[in-house]
Amino acid sequence: MRPESGPGCGSVLMQQSRVAIIPARGGSKRIPRKNVKDFCGKPMIAWSIEAAKTSGCFDQIIVSTDDDEISRVAREWGAMVPFTRPAKLSDDFTGTLPVIRHAVEWLNRNETPVEYACCLYATAPFVSAEDLKRGLQLIKGSGSSYAFSVTSYAFPIQRAIRITKNGRVAMFNPEHFRTRSQDLEEAWHDAGQFYWGTARAWCEERAIFGEDSVPVKLPRHRVQDIDTPEDWVRAEWLFRAMQAEGGLQ
Repeated sequence: MRPESGPGCGSVLMQQSRVAIIPARGGSKRIPRKNVKDFCGKPMIAWSIEAAKTSGCFDQIIVSTDDDEISRVAREWGAMVPFTRPAKLSDDFTGTLPVIRHAVEWLNRNETPVEYACCLYATAPFVSAEDLKRGLQLIKGSGSSYAFSVTSYAFPIQRAIRITKNGRVAMFNPEHFRTRSQDLEEAWHDAGQFYWGTARAWCEERAIFGEDSVPVKLPRHRVQDIDTPEDWVRAEWLFRAMQAEGGLQ
């Protein structure tokens, strides 16, 4: 068993755990209280907690939050909230890496040391238990630092256009104006659902988008950012349509 190192990641030879860490601060601005807002009959965060539970991948499912209501709802749906996230990690500017690092280091100091931690976003109702299982298999089988959800762009990014200061149109890559779409390399982007990582990778805050990561490919119809009220409405329509067809496929 590989020892971990770094603050809160001292060498360990004991049993190590797999943990889901759901970051959910209380200060969302564009959709107030979105982590606990009702989404198709359940608090938004409940869908992520249930997917993690159904997957069977985790020894613990914890929520990292600074908010009392989020803590209460998370516990009601079966997650643990063993600490309160520090205020310095709960502002509008703190990224995911230091938040997950804090949680991993806390667990390593106070509970069973972590082997793999999966950052699972609270606003990911389209995440499936099967995808989480695939992510675990991929990170274990590849020996990589991370395995995270991605999906393909619907349109070739090489043929993207921009609007100029004069209100006209220009291509980002005009050399591809005459290139057939099927001859262009397919491009992918972060699906914003989950990120499996080794404890060492999180503690060292290694970059997620790089050569030491492997993709967990998702179909485009199961990927939806939920950052604005318009996003929320579209996500609910899409989710209800999928449920009517038998669930997430």
